[in-house]
Amino acid sequence: MSLSEIQRRIAKSESAAGRPSGDTKLIAVSKRQPDDVVEAVLTEGHRLFGENQVQEAAGKWPTFRETYPDAEVHLLGPLQTNKARQAITLFDAIHSLDRPKLANTLARLAQEEGTCPDLFIQVNTGEEEQKSGVLLADVDGFVTECRALDLPVVGLMCIPPANEEPSLHFALLAKLAARNGLVGLSMGMSSDYERAVALGATHVRVGSAIFGARAT
Repeated sequence: MSLSEIQRRIAKSESAAGRPSGDTKLIAVSKRQPDDVVEAVLTEGHRLFGENQVQEAAGKWPTFRETYPDAEVHLLGPLQTNKARQAITLFDAIHSLDRPKLANTLARLAQEEGTCPDLFIQVNTGEEEQKSGVLLADVDGFVTECRALDLPVVGLMCIPPANEEPSLHFALLAKLAARNGLVGLSMGMSSDYERAVALGATHVRVGSAIFGARAT
């Protein structure tokens, strides 16, 4: 599927939901994609990308930004505290803030570096043992804790369970965000981004639908 077709579908979903055109940002998930494939999407004019690992992004995006200085890169995957300093300087947003230790580390580094990316709190809406994210009962308290640390939390993120209807999780995430006065909703991937847009997603994370199958 072409980038323009995905953008058309997002616009159509926005319109059907009564949302302003351009309300949803498309994150092209470029993890494990060859540089020439990523550059082809950059050449088309797209400027917002997502990576899962700090190390991979560090090996790719500083060079790309020399040619495309307006490119934005968001961290979508889990962040280890020992990679947090590098992440703060590399990414424009982090979608995987999921525990107090990481929040405290980011707050300390933000003070030292004088900058901090926008932050999304990852919520484990399916309460799956193997998945990262704040549990439902802990979301309100964690938002309060992050705000007390002066962290720039702008929204919530979720990855619904593979065997459940994603719309239920998108609606739940939107409810949690509204309750906490957060406007950002990072939700929806290649298979369900249109449903996420219909339920208020501000950021959808689309990889395979843009790039095809990832390199192994």
